[in-house]
Amino acid sequence: NKAEITVKDEQIKRQTTQRYALFGGVMILLIFGGFTYKRYKVSQGQKKIIEEQKEIVEIKSKEITDSINYAKRIQDAILPSSAELKKHLKDGFVLYLPKDIVAGDFYWMESLSAVSNSQSSVHSLMKTENCGLILLAAADCTGHGVPGAMVSVICNNGLNRSVREYGLTDPGEILNKTREIVIAEFEKSEDEV
Repeated sequence: NKAEITVKDEQIKRQTTQRYALFGGVMILLIFGGFTYKRYKVSQGQKKIIEEQKEIVEIKSKEITDSINYAKRIQDAILPSSAELKKHLKDGFVLYLPKDIVAGDFYWMESLSAVSNSQSSVHSLMKTENCGLILLAAADCTGHGVPGAMVSVICNNGLNRSVREYGLTDPGEILNKTREIVIAEFEKSEDEV
């Protein structure tokens, strides 16, 4: 009887130990499962935020690229066309490859039909059969990308005014007047440019 009671007590102890071990294992699994679920929810929330931010960045990037492409169309509109170039210089061509979509580099051409040779410099002005004088410039403005393109528009305007408004044909005089015009434009700003 005593032996049976001892065996039963040991079985009860073993069963109790096994129950505690099983209960402890289940608790550890539940805790680990809860932690894993919580991490999953956090990562899902982060993934949603990242996707929303990615969508915002893509929209903004498209808007900026569209705006820069439109600025390129504006910049292209002020450049002499190939047809205009061919009209005055039959073998003329332009290789214009801006580093960015828009650039501070630009080329300029002005055709003057009634200018005397005494007003011009032989090295920089070209006489053609179709018209009088052709003024050409290949220019590089300060800045790259959009800022450079904005400066190129101002400089193009300055060249046009120097020739059309002030009637200049000497390259040095044209450049000096263009410089004055550009400086006058930037001096209007309260910010230093």
